[in-house]
Amino acid sequence: MVNLRPASQQLCRFLKSFGATNSSFFDRRNISRAAVSTMDGDKFSLPSNYSAEPSVWVEYIQLALEHKPLNLGQGFPDYAPPSYVTEALSKVTTGDNVLLNQYTRGFGHPPLVNALGKLYSKLLNRQINPQTEVLVTAGAYEALFSTIVGHTKPGDEIIIIEPFFDCYEAMVRAAHGVPRFIPLKPKKTSGTIMSSDWVLDPDELKGLFNAKTKAIILNTPHNPIGKVFNLEELKLIAELCSKWNVMCIADEVYEWLVYEPFKHIRIASLPGMWERTITIGSAGKTFSVTGWKTGWAYGPAHLMKNLQAVHQNCVYTCCTPVQEAVARGFELEMERFDSPECYFHSISKELVSKRDYMAKFLSDVGMVPTIPEGGYFMIADWTALENKVRLNEETDKLKDYRFTKWMSKNVKLQGIPPSAFYSDPHKPLGESYVRYCFFKKDENLQKAAEILQKWKSSS
Repeated sequence: MVNLRPASQQLCRFLKSFGATNSSFFDRRNISRAAVSTMDGDKFSLPSNYSAEPSVWVEYIQLALEHKPLNLGQGFPDYAPPSYVTEALSKVTTGDNVLLNQYTRGFGHPPLVNALGKLYSKLLNRQINPQTEVLVTAGAYEALFSTIVGHTKPGDEIIIIEPFFDCYEAMVRAAHGVPRFIPLKPKKTSGTIMSSDWVLDPDELKGLFNAKTKAIILNTPHNPIGKVFNLEELKLIAELCSKWNVMCIADEVYEWLVYEPFKHIRIASLPGMWERTITIGSAGKTFSVTGWKTGWAYGPAHLMKNLQAVHQNCVYTCCTPVQEAVARGFELEMERFDSPECYFHSISKELVSKRDYMAKFLSDVGMVPTIPEGGYFMIADWTALENKVRLNEETDKLKDYRFTKWMSKNVKLQGIPPSAFYSDPHKPLGESYVRYCFFKKDENLQKAAEILQKWKSSS
């Protein structure tokens, strides 16, 4: 064993020559204080283009952990995804090809990008190059990030339709862009309200486009309203994009969740729009495996280069076995694409009864739901129940936050406050609503109905 004592003694003598003593120099508390003092201050504060505020998801997941309500807030199924997808992942990780547990191609596992290229070539009626026009990402979240950051220069204006998935604004600001907001507004507030009743003001939309506009973010089918933008609405957006040379970022993660007779129209399929559209997709939404965090973006090669640059310097590559399993899922579904057995078609038929059941039990207790044409969320106006809720027990400024928190704690049913999906000036537009997810087991939806009925009767 090497004797370190002489070296240690020599170090102490060296330090003492600079005036350091054992009691001062080696006091851990002094070192800690010095470190904190050094690291404090503006030099190490969070850059101004990022927000330090916790997201609504962080806050409400913690709320659910503490109070254990029936959680209809978060957007994920609470029952098993298609067995062939999970079985594929098991076979991939334990199979003979050990290389499927190692790194794969950075811009996307070859079987998956080939499957995506084949699928969207069919849907858009154009040949998509899987090597240059498809990128696999760490969830649709990263696809959005790579698209927004990769295409936004300081001062670029990005049009965001409200309500919006909350990361849109944060990502635009992170890229030093300027978000410009336009809200969807309901044409009516009573009777049966469909998501198609929520519309943009065409003149207001036209007024947002100018020489500084870089992109518009279009989410269809829409979260949280469930709106499926129709052809007339998409044509207006396409005309404005063409007129002002603007890119469209099409968030289409709910593309397979559309209820008859409504149809999802991919804006990239419209004349002149392929060349200026990046479309975002999600394996989590497509195969009901949100925890797999695998997404993609596709579009023309000249636009995809920017995404690739961000991606390769951020995550570089994504999980190989998950990509392989998703690819196998796509290969199976494409074989039966025109069959009723295809999951892409059967999933909406499975969910329509859940949607209708939720709309009924919300209406039965006095809420006014908006019936979604797509997606698996439902917003409902809860203000008729305000006299049954002790909003003053919660300290949040916005009423929907107070309503959802009080309900989580006292009624044991959790929803999400839609004002989280609006810009600060427009947050009051969301205060009268609550968002629930209906992609849940039938027994949990029934339990939610029972909870609300019992609460209504007792109060």
